[in-house]
Amino acid sequence: MKIMFIGESWHIHMIHSKGYDSFTSSKYEEGATFLLDCLRKRNITIDYVPAHVVQTQFPKTLEELNKYDAIVISDIGSNTFLLQNETFYNLKIIPNALSLIKEYVAQGGGLLMIGGYLSFMGIEGKANYKNTILSEVLPIQMLDYDDRVETPEGITPDIKNPEHAVVKDINNWPIFLGYNKTVEKENTDVVATIGGDPLLVFGQYSKGKTACFTSDCSPHWGSQQFMAWEYYDELWVRILTHISR
Repeated sequence: MKIMFIGESWHIHMIHSKGYDSFTSSKYEEGATFLLDCLRKRNITIDYVPAHVVQTQFPKTLEELNKYDAIVISDIGSNTFLLQNETFYNLKIIPNALSLIKEYVAQGGGLLMIGGYLSFMGIEGKANYKNTILSEVLPIQMLDYDDRVETPEGITPDIKNPEHAVVKDINNWPIFLGYNKTVEKENTDVVATIGGDPLLVFGQYSKGKTACFTSDCSPHWGSQQFMAWEYYDELWVRILTHISR
């Protein structure tokens, strides 16, 4: 199985104030390292595309995407796909990256969106996928506003279909610290909920399979208990296997 994993990276710019004086520092972080290492150990081939690379290197043709059995989008807003450097700075006409992903799924590719501050609608609605062409593809309906549900007290999923192949014999589900609130579409398969909302849901778009996991694959919504869970890597392998072409 070969996967393109997009997102889960960020730059942090900090101001350090020490009395009269201040200085700045910057650092770059990637949030999916643990997950990607787990998947590679399970013989899944990963091409990792950090958020900033999308703006200059995202594939321009369907043929390039068709090399993959599934695409994962995690914690990266729609603007990064739609406002690539060649268009935003140089006014060039280029293929719509989200339209390419839609066509990729229509022809049989798998698509998984994982939750986060810049997934679905996201913080202050800035991820804004509801107002993109991917809203037709995903198996959930998104809200019109900031869709985050923060649960610092911890919240445990409710498994609605324990006999589903993806979650069968997976138990002792850990707590999460938040999720993106969505509504499942008709004729989709809600396997697990969280706070009464979809957590893990599967759907079909034309010839392709789709999935949403509305909490995080890593901190902070992905709690320490989730990261240390004995079924952590097994769950992700099963999700990807289920949707892959």
